Amino acid sequence: MPHSDTDKDVRKEIIECAREIENYIKDCEKPQINLPKRTLSNVEYTPPEEDEDGGYLRLMDNQITRTLTYNTVKTFAQTLRMMSLSKGAIDAEEEVTKREAYYVSKNWDDARFDKQSESDKVMEDIEGLLSVNREQLGFVPEEKGGGVAGPLTVLDEDPGTGEVIEIDCTRFGRGAYSVPISVEGLRFKTDADFVLAIETAGMFQRLNNHSFWKDANCILVSMGGVPTRACRRFIRKLNEEQDLPVYVFVDGDPYGYGNIYRTLKVGSGNAAHINEFFCVPEARLLGVTPYDIEEHELPTHPLTDVDEKRAKDSIKNDPFFQHYDEWVEALEKMLDMGVRVEQQAFAKHSLNYVMEDYLPKKLNNTDTFLP
Repeated sequence: MPHSDTDKDVRKEIIECAREIENYIKDCEKPQINLPKRTLSNVEYTPPEEDEDGGYLRLMDNQITRTLTYNTVKTFAQTLRMMSLSKGAIDAEEEVTKREAYYVSKNWDDARFDKQSESDKVMEDIEGLLSVNREQLGFVPEEKGGGVAGPLTVLDEDPGTGEVIEIDCTRFGRGAYSVPISVEGLRFKTDADFVLAIETAGMFQRLNNHSFWKDANCILVSMGGVPTRACRRFIRKLNEEQDLPVYVFVDGDPYGYGNIYRTLKVGSGNAAHINEFFCVPEARLLGVTPYDIEEHELPTHPLTDVDEKRAKDSIKNDPFFQHYDEWVEALEKMLDMGVRVEQQAFAKHSLNYVMEDYLPKKLNNTDTFLP
């Protein structure tokens, strides 16, 4: 198969970077690579209604210069070897899992990785260096993308024959369609009214078992905690290509807000170089909110020291939460109450209270959702 334009562009960027390193050496200078600083201190947030190119945490201009020295020689070599592995994967039209990339390095002598977390970080550095995502580099994750149920037909292809396969997400019984690692070739048919993205597998299973998607005419997506890139991209495609609102249902705690919801909606500081492709700027938080705790008299747990730190850091340092008075107010209310709440807390009233009472009432008042 011929290379796509994206493949050619990435391959060209890798070769140009290698030539720059070669030129440094020919000029008897220390080779160096300029990498974007991937932290919250180097991102900005502008909502899409104020900037058509906004809606996600976007990198600013601060960079980190990695110069070849005695102390950096291993990481420098690992970066170049990983880029070479990427070029080889593109040339061979192969995909390399993150775990495979780690094991391939065992042939790199002193440049080998000791832990996969090290190879993952170098892979992310290369993404930032070349302004691409790892899938474009030929690297794919191991993790599943999430479960899907409801009135959605996914149009996929048989990888061997190219035959179009229609997958009906209402026909999995107690199970669900599993989002594949790569979703770019997928197309959709649906008459759903919205997407409900759910943090926990248990809550997703309860709603699916009772066919809540049928009563609400919605697509249920299980995020299983912080959503994978594939899951985020899948939801983004549903939002963009099918013009579906996205509502998010997470635990009422600083992790649910600041890690799970924030990552889906605007991305993260560490992955700011690819947020543009994987976040869902139009997503809104359905719950569980601190206000729901009072209205529904839910059982709670005390905030831990880590919870309090996360909430305070969100208010003080996170440009997304700082932008919205509603979010600052909600986080401060949670801190004042000193408690957090789980999705399953609605079971205090009855096992099906969440879908018979809570969700219908909330969905009738979407203008009250947190931004």
